[in-house]
Amino acid sequence: MKLFQTSLLIIVFSIIACGVQAQRGNIWCFGDSAALNFSGGAPVPSSSSVVSRGSCVSIADANGDLLFYANTDADEAGSISGLVWNRNHELMVGGDSVAGSGWYQEMTIVPNPADDSIYFLFSVGVTYQFGLMYSLIDMRGDGGLGAVIQKNIQLMNILMVDCILAIKHGNGRDWWLLVKPSPVGFMPNNIWHKFLIDPSGITAMPNQNLGTLNQTNSGRLTANSDGNKISFVTSISLIELYNFNRCTGLITSPVQVEPPLSIGPYPYYWSSEFSSSGRYLYVSSTTMTVSKLWQYDTWSPNIFATKTLIWQTSGPPFTAGALKRGPDDKIYFSCAWVPPNGSNNYPYDSTEYFTENMNLSVINSPDSAGTACDFQPWSFYLGGKRTYWGLPNNPDYDLPALAGSPCDTLVGISDVPQIPLAALNVFYHSAWEKAFINASNIKGKTGKLLVFDMQGKNIHSEPLRIQNGYYTRELSMIGKANGMYIVVVQTEQERLVKKVLID
Repeated sequence: MKLFQTSLLIIVFSIIACGVQAQRGNIWCFGDSAALNFSGGAPVPSSSSVVSRGSCVSIADANGDLLFYANTDADEAGSISGLVWNRNHELMVGGDSVAGSGWYQEMTIVPNPADDSIYFLFSVGVTYQFGLMYSLIDMRGDGGLGAVIQKNIQLMNILMVDCILAIKHGNGRDWWLLVKPSPVGFMPNNIWHKFLIDPSGITAMPNQNLGTLNQTNSGRLTANSDGNKISFVTSISLIELYNFNRCTGLITSPVQVEPPLSIGPYPYYWSSEFSSSGRYLYVSSTTMTVSKLWQYDTWSPNIFATKTLIWQTSGPPFTAGALKRGPDDKIYFSCAWVPPNGSNNYPYDSTEYFTENMNLSVINSPDSAGTACDFQPWSFYLGGKRTYWGLPNNPDYDLPALAGSPCDTLVGISDVPQIPLAALNVFYHSAWEKAFINASNIKGKTGKLLVFDMQGKNIHSEPLRIQNGYYTRELSMIGKANGMYIVVVQTEQERLVKKVLID
């Protein structure tokens, strides 16, 4: 009888698990005004306000209804060009001039474990040296449409590889964030920077030096459906796999599938994606003369030997872009249309509507070997919208906790209340001649913003108002002499001070 009851419980839990569908990642916004909604299972095309050749992110609520999305504008490459849109497809309050500069995997959204109305929007600077930044979105702002309450808070100030990856912690609440520094000055590196996002805030974890020395800023990261395996691909041929520990954040066991080439011609690997089981890795590659889709069996003792060409076609008039596993476990593949001269065609003009940019290609059975994966080029119509190279860099928001694991500390254990400390961050944008001022967890309601030069002269003063413990301001520094300045945020209860260099 006990055996029967145990078997029945297993069956019941299996049915429940199989019935769970991804919700928070159900809406994709990308390309030229394109969007997909997976809430009904099969994706339904709709529209968005995105116009981006690459970087884009989006998040829905627990019911699968859109909250907000963001993108960067490559037409403004070399400057801060990120935009945040609310669920009505309008620019969010404070949603302009968010960090990002027109690459392909610069952004990701992470829910704040301490407040289910607050979200982090992280961004990396690839050719524009703002390093790693984040902005805060409060969904209580603007009558529930959301508002950017703090903008462009700097965590690192070095050039980065075009990849940022968020993976949910094994406790099912917190998050890991992974980024890689660019090989500045032609000095390759194998450094991984890691951050833990938990109720106490953002904590920089010890770096790791692991894997092949990377020689390019053109790389992409992706995780498998369990969040315990990472793929890193670069344009100069490197394909590498790692294990990831969701409890400790440790990256281990690098496996070099293909080494980087020291000289060209390069294959220009563009993107990668795992099948839902994690067995097969798909990699796209593109040059101005040919685009390809490859499959690798990662469970094989010799992964490279399993390399299988799934699809190949000459180009222009199009070049291959991102691969992304959908909530339906199919893999979607984006291509951009380019003119015969092979130029970087962004933005499209009003006449450039073609099969290659009005449709996504689909791998219908990614867990099948070889051509049995059922790859269908340009088979999903976007409802009259167009795509470029990028698809949303959304993490798996619904990845469950590792039940029974050493880090599953949220099961039956009360969290110790955390008292957040007040913080002031100031970042100077030299091209815009603006200081981005962000203060958080401030006590008080009103106060003053003060700016002093190093001789103690007050060069700026204005009243300020605190909203839900936050204050943000974009302050023009046009006409101010180069040098160090002191920024003060003073309320009726406390005083925060930060230095900023104007150069």
